[in-house]
Order: sequence, then C-alpha cells, then structure tokens
Amino acid sequence: MTAQQEWTGRWVADRAGVALTGSDRLPELVGLALRENRKRAHLLVSTVLGKHVPQRPSVVHGAGLDLGRRVRELLGEAAAARAVVLGYAETATGLGHSVADGLDAPYLHSTRRPVAGVAPVGGFEEEHSHATSHLLLPADPELLAGEGPLVLVDDEFSTGNTVLNTIRELHRLHPREHYVVVALVDLRGEADRARLAATAAELGTRLDLVAAAGGRVELPADILDRAERLIAEVGPAPEPPATAPAPLVRVELDWPEGLPDGGRHGFTAAHREQLDSVLPQLADQLAAAVGPVAVEPAGVAGVAAAVGVSGTVGAGGAGEVAAVESRAADRVLVLGFEELMYAPLRLAGALAERLPHGEQRVHYSTTTRSPVLAVDDPGYAIRTRLAFPAHDDPSDDSPRERFVYNVAPGTDPGRRFDTVVLVVDDVADTPALHEGERALLTQLRQVTDRVVLAVLPSHRPVRLPRPQYGPDFSSYRADEVAWLLKDLSDVALEAPTEEREEAVQSGGAHYAESLPVEYQPSPEYQELFHQALRVSARRIAVAVGTVAETLVRERGRGLVLASLARAGTPVGILIRRWLAFSHGVDTPHYAVSIIRGRGIDPVALRYLAAHHHAPDVVFVDGWTGKGAITRELADAVAGSAFNPELAVLADPGRCVRTYGTRDDFLIPSACLNSTVSGLVSRTVLRADLIGPDDFHGAKHYADLAGADVSGAFLDTVADHFAAVREEALAAAGQLATADRAPDWAGWAAVERISAEYGIDNINLVKPGVGETTRVMLRRVPWRVLARRGAGADLDHVRLLAAQRGVPVEEVDDLPYSCVGLIHPRYSRGATGASGTAVLLKES
Repeated sequence: MTAQQEWTGRWVADRAGVALTGSDRLPELVGLALRENRKRAHLLVSTVLGKHVPQRPSVVHGAGLDLGRRVRELLGEAAAARAVVLGYAETATGLGHSVADGLDAPYLHSTRRPVAGVAPVGGFEEEHSHATSHLLLPADPELLAGEGPLVLVDDEFSTGNTVLNTIRELHRLHPREHYVVVALVDLRGEADRARLAATAAELGTRLDLVAAAGGRVELPADILDRAERLIAEVGPAPEPPATAPAPLVRVELDWPEGLPDGGRHGFTAAHREQLDSVLPQLADQLAAAVGPVAVEPAGVAGVAAAVGVSGTVGAGGAGEVAAVESRAADRVLVLGFEELMYAPLRLAGALAERLPHGEQRVHYSTTTRSPVLAVDDPGYAIRTRLAFPAHDDPSDDSPRERFVYNVAPGTDPGRRFDTVVLVVDDVADTPALHEGERALLTQLRQVTDRVVLAVLPSHRPVRLPRPQYGPDFSSYRADEVAWLLKDLSDVALEAPTEEREEAVQSGGAHYAESLPVEYQPSPEYQELFHQALRVSARRIAVAVGTVAETLVRERGRGLVLASLARAGTPVGILIRRWLAFSHGVDTPHYAVSIIRGRGIDPVALRYLAAHHHAPDVVFVDGWTGKGAITRELADAVAGSAFNPELAVLADPGRCVRTYGTRDDFLIPSACLNSTVSGLVSRTVLRADLIGPDDFHGAKHYADLAGADVSGAFLDTVADHFAAVREEALAAAGQLATADRAPDWAGWAAVERISAEYGIDNINLVKPGVGETTRVMLRRVPWRVLARRGAGADLDHVRLLAAQRGVPVEEVDDLPYSCVGLIHPRYSRGATGASGTAVLLKES
C-alpha cells in the first residue's frame, strides 16, 4: 500500500472500534468490512486473495506460490515430495491450489457441494462461517491416507478452531507425524496458540505454521451490537443505475477432456502440467472474445466467425444473438464462481500475458456466499455489491442468495470494468444464471460494456481402485510392494497349456485372457533352483546395486519404483532394499501390469500420477529379451509425463540404457513361476472381468505357500549387499561414462533366427535364459537353441527340455546363452500322446 492509498479498514476501525496490530504488512494484505452474520461481525478482506477485491492475477497466484515455496524450504525436499495440500472452501480454494503449485504437491480442497456418486471420505465444521459443513470428496480415497506431511491452507488463521476440527478428524482416520498450516495472515491470540500446541502434543504430532504476516485483531466487547447498528444505519446497497444491457458473448473453450476444473476431487502434478500446456491456447480463445472484434448485427455464424466462439446469449437466454462492439477492452475482470477459483485465476493470468499491457488491464475476483455490508467509501473494503440468486441448484441448507463485490463501479467511474469474463462450471450454467432481473448475468450486463461467459466442464471423477497388499494378496510384506492389480483369486482362469497355445496362435484369444496351469517343480528341479541361487546370488546383488546406484546418480533419491508384474516385482523389491541399505531412503514401490499388444495398465498409470510426480516413476523389469516390452512401454507412455526408460538387471537384448549387466545369465527367479514371485500369477486382461476403471487382474495362489521361496530368494541376494557395495558403486561409476545407447542387437538376432527357422511371427522366438525358461514353463516349446559351451546357467533349461521332450541344439554365434522357440504352427496335433513336442520337418 503506497502513501497515497487509503487503508480500506479505516471506516470500520473508526466506527466499530476494530484495530489491527502487529506486522507492518497487515494493512497491505487486508482491509475491514462488516459481515451480515451474528456469529462474527467483522470480516478481514484480503487484497491478494482474489475473492472480494479484484486484483491482478499475478499478485494472487504469486502470493500462494511464495507460501508454497516457503513450505518446501521448511519440509526439505524428501518430505515435500510426500506432502499433500488441503485448501478450505470456499475462500481459500484458489490460494490452497497456488500453494500446492509452489510446493509441487497434489491438491484437494474441501467443498460444500455434494457430488452424486462420490462418497465423502471425511468432513469437518467451521463454526464462525455462514455455511459450516465441509466435505472431502477426493476421486482417490487414498489421497489423504499417506504418511507424508499434510499442508492445510486457509486465508486467515484466527482462533484455529477450523484447523483443529480438521486435524482431529483426519488424524483419527489417518494419523501422521507432521501438519503444516498456511495462511496469508496469522491473527491468533496466546490462548489460541496454547490450545493448538496442546492438541499437537495430545495427538503426538508436529504442527508448524507459515504465514505472510502476523498480528492481532482487537475487538470491543460489544462488537456484535455495534456492527448491527452500523449495518442498520447504512441500509441496503443502492441499485446500479439502469442502462441498456451490455452484449453477452459465450465462448467455447477447448478445455481438455478429463482435466479437473479445480481441486474438489483432487489435482495432481500431471494435471498441473496438462493445464500449463493448454493455457496459451485457452488464453487465445478468451482474447478473441474480449476484443477487438467486428460488429455483426445478427447471426450466430457471423459472431462466431468474428470472435472465435460458438455463439452468443442475449437477455432472453441462450440463442439470442447480441451485437459486439468493435474496440479493445481497457479494463478486464475475470470473475470466478464461489469454489471455482483456481481455473479462472490461471485463465486470467494467461489472458494478462496474451493481451497488450495485460498485466495492468486484467484483474481477477470471484463470487461468494458470504453476505457483507457494502459502503461506497475509499476507506472501506467492500464498496459495492450485487446480490443474486444461487444458480448451481445447491442442495445444502445455506441461504440461496449469492454475492459479488467491487465489480459495480459505484461512485468512482475509474473503477469500472469494460469487460467482465464470467467463468462458471456447467453445473452452474442454469436458467437461474441467465433469466430474471436479479440473475447474475442480467446484473453484470448493467455494470460493464461487455460480458463474456465461459463454461468449464465440472469434473466428474472416477474413483481409483485401491492397491492390494500382502499377506492378503501375495506373500510379500505389505511395505515391500503395493500391487496395482484386481484380485481374481476366486475366478477359474487356468487352461491346459496346449489349449491356450492353440487359441492364441489361431487368433481366437489373447494370451492375457487366461492363465497357464502353475508348474509344480519336481524335487530335482527345486534343487537346481537352490543351487543356481547359491551360485548367482552375489552376481545378482552386484547387478541390483549397479542399477540402483545408476538410478540415484541420474534421477536422484526421490524415486518411485513401478515394477512390471510379475517378473519385475522381486527385482523392484531388491532395488528398494538396496536404496534403504545404501541411502537410507524409504522408496515407494508398486507392481503394475503391462501386456504385449495391450500396453501398460492405464488405470495404474492414473493411480501413480495421482500419488506421485510422474517423472519420478522408474519402470523396472528383470531382464530384456528382444525388447518387445521395452517398445510396448515406450508406446504406452508416449505423450505423458512418465519417463519411458526401463531399468533391468540384465540387458542381453541391448535395448535399454539402465542395467546391471548386459550378460545373459541365469536370474534364479526366472526358474519358477508364482512360488518365487510372491505367489502371484501373471496378469490378466479380459473384458468380462476387468472394467474400464479397474486395474488389470491377477491371482494369489495362497494354496502354494508350502512351496514358496519368494522370501528366500530376496533374503539370499540381500545378504550380499554389504559385501558388494563398493563393487556396485564402481560399476555404476564406469557405466556413467560408458556409451550405453541401445543398439537392439537382440532384435536383429531374433529376426535372423526367425528367418532361418521359417518362423513368421517373431513373438514365437524368446531369446535369453529367462525367456527360454518361461517358454518351457508356460507355452508349447518347439526347440531350444543353446550357445555352444554354455555351462551351468542352462542346467535347469536342459532338465525342463528333457521332461517335455524338447530338443536342445548347440549353435554358434548366438548373442544369448539360449533361445526358446515356441511351436510355430501349433495345433493340439503338434504334441504326441505323451504331451511332448513333435518336430516339424524343414520345408
């Protein structure tokens, strides 16, 4: 506030005896007004909130960004990466969202609007408000269930009652160690501070507060009576003088499908990036509607061509065309709607950047439920008001009158806006918005030269499913992996291998629509597994450490692991254990499904994006074959914020950059199926079982617990971590300077083998010891190609081949230890009576 500007709290201070003390910044940040509310007489009117007082959008957004950055400094990078921000309706929905932008955290705001089909996960009361009940309606019920810091944002922090109600309710549901309260101004008294500290101690949690300014509001004992007398003396606000109604233009914004219009149901980092990318285009569309535009006396098509909009709306409602004055607007107000604050704020900011001198011309504010006395005096914060009927069919018990302040110019022509851009959601685009003398649009057209209406689609959320955890699903500990899979354990999905192969090769079914019968290893084969594990555990530990240290070097410590179920899952757990051992970090780990020809599970990606910063997600698998899954992953996440690179222990296919080794060696987890993978089946995708909002499915074979070696595999490898740490660090250091660019040599070898053996489908060629093992366990094998001189790494393959009657050919110049060939022209006649392979004669 400059020396020439009058403080907008003077009128109330002089007449009601209200005083502000404390920070010198308080008069810059707040003015004073009187509420028409017997619960609380005074209202602190923020000058930077964008609610009651029109303000430049850069100031409004910048105030929240600054607070968010301060919270990040308070928390530190690791804790900030796990934080969630909760803003309070209705006043702080935009401020909270801006804080979340500065913190780069997921965001949710409370709401007073129930939404059909979305059950509240919580709620709380705000005693002093005219509308007290708050609902929490996240699309993802787990958004508030994490253990990271919860950041609560309100415009002011006075008694602390609302925050206490919130913390008690949420702490009862999901206890956490740290809460941060953020406000523009902190006005608590000593008793309020003591009560908040006592509550934090009682709950055993830490509570910090971040504010732009602090101080006290000093009230006379009879403030309610004084306010009531003053309100009676001032009387109702005068009606604006009657004028010809201004033109009304309806602009159809190309709002992206699925992008939330705010934080009512949650707003993630992926949503933030998507909005940032489309704002320039949306601003162009608004700028075309604001002007300059040519006069078109009639005709929807003419107006649409002139201003780039779908049509206009006149006083009589939709369909009437209004002429549009041909000149640019000098002062533009972007007006949001109650809780819908953030999207209009960002649109206003983008429009200010788009228009010439827009930083000075464009302002922003929103409508509100709060009834406040208007006094047209420079020393009073609310100079004019328009009261209008609610137009969003509210279902709560609040009054049905709504308000917009400081939009009508009153007695000061310099405060007049030439254009008002009203932004509402489609729930609020009702006849009550358009029709009648007191309708908001009718009144706005009396106080400006042009009204532009932009209607955003109200976000209708789809609830994300919950992950599965052991021991209810899988034999892994709950903290080791969250399975983003639907539990199909009670569904009969297994089919004989020969039936499955015939259906897949004939085109009658996809391999992911059923499951093979789980292979039950013989005692001899089980001993081969344990022998291989004893021999290779140290080598695997080195590869795990090499991959993990490479990831830390190149992508930092704030990783989120997403292993490709199921072969990638034990590897993901090992990498997670290494990061805890070597760096002391607790890394989130999820198992997700990816299916050749169908892509990665899109619902799982939505879940990851809702809970984490998408670029932090690392996709993990055990090994590469020819690189089909590598390509599938890249195609599936193309155009998203996810990093498409795959991290593996072994990359014999030479198709990824992040690996522990490019040697083709036996990873013992490839020797078995579910009994080395947490007793979980391979993943299933079938339309009658998996809906559009379900994770892909899988089964938990709890009945195989007696043969489970999943934990033994992990523990045996992890026991070597301390001994191999220096070796792994050195290997990661060497890889940091090496040329690791994929050359896809494995894919070329597969194409050569396909041609040499007359196989017209390269998906029937499975290179590498891991993939060959899978062929022997799940498919109908035709033959095995083994590199001449390959040693003990292939003992288990030779045993399986003998059991199934599959020939093993020793060959030269093979870039892999072995290659498994699936029967290329399979029908059930391709196996003999014993079930062993029948070789086709070379043509």
